[in-house]
Amino acid sequence: MDIIEAARQLGAAIQADERYKKVMVSSKANDSDTALQELISEFNLMRMTIDNEFNKPEEERNEEKIKEFNVSMRQLYGKIMCTDSMMAYSEAKKDFDAVMNKVNAIIEMSMNGEDPMTCEPSEGCSGSCATCGGCH
Repeated sequence: MDIIEAARQLGAAIQADERYKKVMVSSKANDSDTALQELISEFNLMRMTIDNEFNKPEEERNEEKIKEFNVSMRQLYGKIMCTDSMMAYSEAKKDFDAVMNKVNAIIEMSMNGEDPMTCEPSEGCSGSCATCGGCH
């Protein structure tokens, strides 16, 4: 088996994992949650409004409006993140990201010469040595 075939098998294994399936199901639930989608649309519109105000020439920019818009945007974000479907998605995504971070760390460690069958990434290891404080 070559490396591309192994990558394809890894991709299939990822898609067969229950954590992946849970993310996909919760993502579709978010997409079909009309109340959530309305909140997300409001949030995006508010973000564009802030960007438009912020990108005005300094003498035309209204800092008070920007502050008010930021407060409104944070409130919308809070509402979005407190919906049942978004909380379910966030939890599923957190679990899936944790396993993918471990997979990526094992691949990274293997590329650095460690034994892929025995290397064990430290908790919180993202696989990127650029941000690593060291685990050895």
